[in-house]
Amino acid sequence: MFEPSGLYYPNRLARALFLALEDIMGRTGLQALLETAGLLADAVYPPDNMSRQFDFALIAAMNAALEEMYGARGGRGMALKIGRASFACGMKRFGALAGVADPAFQVLPLLDRVDLGLKALASIFTNFSDQKTALEDAGEHYLLHIDASPFAWGRVTDKPVCHALVGIVQECLRYVSNGYEFHVYEVACTATGTETCILQVNKQPLGAKRA
Repeated sequence: MFEPSGLYYPNRLARALFLALEDIMGRTGLQALLETAGLLADAVYPPDNMSRQFDFALIAAMNAALEEMYGARGGRGMALKIGRASFACGMKRFGALAGVADPAFQVLPLLDRVDLGLKALASIFTNFSDQKTALEDAGEHYLLHIDASPFAWGRVTDKPVCHALVGIVQECLRYVSNGYEFHVYEVACTATGTETCILQVNKQPLGAKRA
């Protein structure tokens, strides 16, 4: 049994996470992950609605199970892929991000698209979940301040663990920039004892567009 956090993702976000897990790990891998996390392997996916019902403690348990199954480095790589896939599986349908395909958005300068994309992502988390997220322009980079990360909830580690969130931000930026990759990394994590989790996002892309 898990002690509930009292904080929740909407079912639609949690469902995107489950779809991403199955996409990356396969159905058998997902079942093994849920068993390792102490959850029901045959659990039904969260419904496709906006009710806040998926507890942060369950997400933290699945995140920890990734590291248990694949090791710290392997779990980090898997979590990054899962984060990116979860954005592609459903998050880009939310709020202002749904307007990215609009021609008026596509003609904006790259930095404006990055700025608006990060603001939209922070707004989605803040307005639709209990993951309160604020964007700070820190000059050469942005900082995403996260008051409660479900991936770090209740955990005590010596290194940051919100790799899936890093993947979500990376994929969001690739989406709004029409293919550019950006360096995103976690500079503070509540699992290591800080008050908040902080993701740093460089403003300049790493290189050319993906093929």
